[in-house]
Amino acid sequence: MKPKLEFRIHGMDCAEEVAILRREVGPVAGGEDQLAFDLLRGKMIVSGNAPADTISAAVARAGMRAERWSDVVPEAGSLSFWQRRGRTALTVVSGVFTMAGFVSHATLAGGISAAFGSEGLGLTHHVPPLTMLLYAVGIVLGSWYIAPKALLAAKRMRPDMNLLMVLAVVGAVFIDEWFEAATVSFLFAVSLTLESWSVGRARRAVEALMAVAPATVRLKRDGRDIEVPTAEAAVGEFFTVRPGERIGLDGVVIKGSSEVNQAPITGESLPVTKEPGSAVFAGSINGSGVVEIEVTKLAGETTLAQIIRMIGEAQTRRAPSEQWVDKFARVYTPIVFAIAILVGLIPPLFGGDWSAWGYRALVLLVIGCPCALVISTPVSIVASLAAAAKNGVLIKGGVHVETPARLRVIAFDKTGTITAGEPSVVEVVPMSGHSEAELLERVGAMEVHSDHPLARAIMDYIRERKIETTPADEFRILPGKGAVARFKDKNYWLGSHRFLEERAQETPEVHDRLVALADGGRTVVVVGNDTHVCGFIALSDRLRPDIQTVISTLSAQGVRHIVMLTGDNRGTAERMAKEAGIKEVRADLLPADKVTIVEDLVRSYGQVAMVGDGVNDAPAMSRASLGIAMGAAGSDTAIEAADVALMADDLTKLPWLIAHSRRTLSIIQQNIWLSLGVKALFAALTLLGHASLWSAIAADMGVSLLVIFNALRLLARNQLSRPQQLG
Repeated sequence: MKPKLEFRIHGMDCAEEVAILRREVGPVAGGEDQLAFDLLRGKMIVSGNAPADTISAAVARAGMRAERWSDVVPEAGSLSFWQRRGRTALTVVSGVFTMAGFVSHATLAGGISAAFGSEGLGLTHHVPPLTMLLYAVGIVLGSWYIAPKALLAAKRMRPDMNLLMVLAVVGAVFIDEWFEAATVSFLFAVSLTLESWSVGRARRAVEALMAVAPATVRLKRDGRDIEVPTAEAAVGEFFTVRPGERIGLDGVVIKGSSEVNQAPITGESLPVTKEPGSAVFAGSINGSGVVEIEVTKLAGETTLAQIIRMIGEAQTRRAPSEQWVDKFARVYTPIVFAIAILVGLIPPLFGGDWSAWGYRALVLLVIGCPCALVISTPVSIVASLAAAAKNGVLIKGGVHVETPARLRVIAFDKTGTITAGEPSVVEVVPMSGHSEAELLERVGAMEVHSDHPLARAIMDYIRERKIETTPADEFRILPGKGAVARFKDKNYWLGSHRFLEERAQETPEVHDRLVALADGGRTVVVVGNDTHVCGFIALSDRLRPDIQTVISTLSAQGVRHIVMLTGDNRGTAERMAKEAGIKEVRADLLPADKVTIVEDLVRSYGQVAMVGDGVNDAPAMSRASLGIAMGAAGSDTAIEAADVALMADDLTKLPWLIAHSRRTLSIIQQNIWLSLGVKALFAALTLLGHASLWSAIAADMGVSLLVIFNALRLLARNQLSRPQQLG
């Protein structure tokens, strides 16, 4: 495994700065593919063997500062004013000086018309010295963060939007358009400040997720409760959580019971009852009961910590749209630069006015700036990842944000996915004159001693019917067969069909009934005494209560093909599939068979998702276009195995994910077309002589603002609305 260096990059606030770092640091790191970025946390990850000092020097050449990464986030109070608010302050002051220059220009020249000409702004070259000074200060302050990057782009002969802007500003000054030069500088600084703010908005959404876990826990040490930082708690220690408090660490309840709101982790809308033996997660909110919890994971290893880490890593895996925009911008910017030069040179060579066509060339440089286009996708992806995490859906990379929107086939594992993965009583058959209550009383007297899954399911059924049970005496387990006990001075037994046959108490009627139940995929517990069979209880894994709705919703959304994959026998599988509304079943499968089937589906349909428990279905999920793990909260293996982890055992999040992915893709497409459309319109107006520098940069800033706010709509906690059809 390649070594990795991690850096905190000061000054990396937008997608363009990431692009600059890729170009500058990539060559010394062994290629751009050796770099990964977490824009939300200002983090850069370098793979390979490049020395840290070399990387830091390359970052410095890009106009930013690198320091070795630490998980301890610098507190706001430890940062200087310029580190926290420098960009915003310079932008505001730039605006003040630009406005002061405008007022000075109008006043000293005897009015706006006299200063700027009767045909509009930017048409006179007479600028008083004081006005020129005010504009110059506004230009310098507005370009403070832009000019070093533009200089770097010029040295590397790789024009980018910073170079386009600086050339436009310098050109405007050269032809004495001071007002427009200052306006362009100020508005572009505003645009970049807004972009930085938008990333900060998404960053704060993730920080809010990080803040849900308390910094301390109340540990029980030496017979008393003491407050200690969560990082100091060890696995196996015990802590107490009072009503209304947040749970500080992952653990297991050992004393007390309460309703716990675990929406921050799983996205579940309703509180979940927690009793001794129940798992709890850091960041969950305790209800009205006091609970004592045993620590099962260290602070840095909790489910919440993994979610936060995965969100950070997710941004390093760029979505197809993001990669396309990046490649497009690399070609687009030099083309704009070349066209602007041609516009400024060719018409004057054939008799055109040098000043007029030079001005139009500068306008083209401004409107050609790919700022809005470049930021349209990454801001959308970051907002989409954060919104999904808020809804209990962990998407492990921008590359996986768009895939659900294009799914044609979904393959489901059966046990634990289509079904609850736990047996439940589906039928009680009393015989030999016994009533159902009498049969359950005898079974309960024996099963109360057992911790077998079937025994727990039977006891739950008995409790639901409020049947009183008295523990039987002389209870004894017969391994592989069943159990025997004495109840009300009589000997009773329970066990499987085979145990009944061994006891030679089976009748033809009982045999036929048991065979029919077994063929239906049900497990049967037979109960009897020394003289006859008292009856039997049939158990079966049950469907998830919302599975029919999920399947019908997926079909309504346009998923063409839904198939169940299971290692269970065909009879059981087909019965479950029919109840769930799934038409195609593949049964009696080994894990390798599931892999083969998924590969065939991918070849036939293209985009295929595999939904499973993230452990034994991991090989099949890895072959699918999208691997989705169910109920991943608390399961390290499930979170690691899948591309998408549904943190709760809630399949309704699957249609939500598809709708969310389509909404994200729609917003990305809207942003791209809006950016390109406005640029095409202003390019035409420029060539016709109807656009000015300040109007071009205002339009570009306006589009940047629109795409930012359009992307941030994804941060709303949106719920599944009407199914969206596939296009």
